[in-house]
Amino acid sequence: MKITGLRSYMSRDGKRPRLIVAIDTDEGITGWGECYNHGPDRALAPTLEYYYRFIKGEDPRRIEYLMLKLQQQARFPPGAIGLSAFSAIDQCLWDISAKALGLPVYQLLGGAVRDRVQVYLGLYNSPEPPEVFDRIAEVHEKYGFTAFKALPLRRHIHKSRWGNAVAACVEYFAALREHCPSDYEFACDGHAQMFEPQQAIQLGNALAPLDPLFYEEPIRMEHMPAWGALRAALNCPLATGESLYNRYEFLALLSVQGADIVQPDVCVVGGLSEMRRIATIAEAHYATVAPHNPMGPLATAVNLHFAAACTNFKILEYKLPLDAPYVVDPYLPVDGHLELRPDRPGWGVEIDEKALEKDDYVHWERATMIRRDGSTAYP
Repeated sequence: MKITGLRSYMSRDGKRPRLIVAIDTDEGITGWGECYNHGPDRALAPTLEYYYRFIKGEDPRRIEYLMLKLQQQARFPPGAIGLSAFSAIDQCLWDISAKALGLPVYQLLGGAVRDRVQVYLGLYNSPEPPEVFDRIAEVHEKYGFTAFKALPLRRHIHKSRWGNAVAACVEYFAALREHCPSDYEFACDGHAQMFEPQQAIQLGNALAPLDPLFYEEPIRMEHMPAWGALRAALNCPLATGESLYNRYEFLALLSVQGADIVQPDVCVVGGLSEMRRIATIAEAHYATVAPHNPMGPLATAVNLHFAAACTNFKILEYKLPLDAPYVVDPYLPVDGHLELRPDRPGWGVEIDEKALEKDDYVHWERATMIRRDGSTAYP
């Protein structure tokens, strides 16, 4: 079997851009993968075309060989765009390899260690009560969700006193706990908005009595020792990793005991192959894996197969695919879990290539926050 082509498509999932990649072979098998939309999304297509030159004519089933070939042809480690491209290529190769054998990808990873995969729903806009209660009730009734993630910071933290911001956050999560059944799980996402670790400690410990599923990425990732100090001072589980790029960065994080739960993104770190290495490193540090996945239904399918075979998997972030027509049959939750599809080869989903023919690019960016003195801050 030989690789004969690489195609990329700019599509969308609601208001978010999605770059979908196909790798074709001379035996008529096509593999599919998804890139992460880091921001300069238009840079991905020429990057993928460049990397295709290194794998054209190769056997797609030599996944380790080909991914090493891509990585080692560069003098310096690839950045966000390069790794996003690697991620989609790696995913395509796994999909082809499994389809060639007529098996789901998780069977190539040693088989499933669980029967289904629990997911949590991101309440990304975190509406105020009672709207948030109605939303939770709606998705529980339809899909069985009992786990959710919300944004803890209810106020513009740079335009209000920090103590007031903490109080508003605690009040919001206390309302969730009081209104919802006691067995529901709620995670808190800090979106790396806090520059000072002491603020992150204050907020995390204020939330701790409300028993969060985890407290996610309150500070930036660049200085690992700060994460070790942060975790040591917190009374609740600390999660992070969506901004880390490879096994070496996760090793650095875990070597300082900087997280209880790691959150690699299969569209960021270099694909399924690198996700498995990160999970093994995490397991050796007694850390669990809760993949970062605010992506489209194809990325969700990839994550499902990773989670099915990962021994230290915890829970998967999930976005309802309500406006992503390029996947015909997305995985939808039943009783708050995604069911495996043992009779479906590869990722187990069908791609509608007609839906991808139209360039459906939509620009998306995170708006920069402005402090009261006019300076900028991370959103």
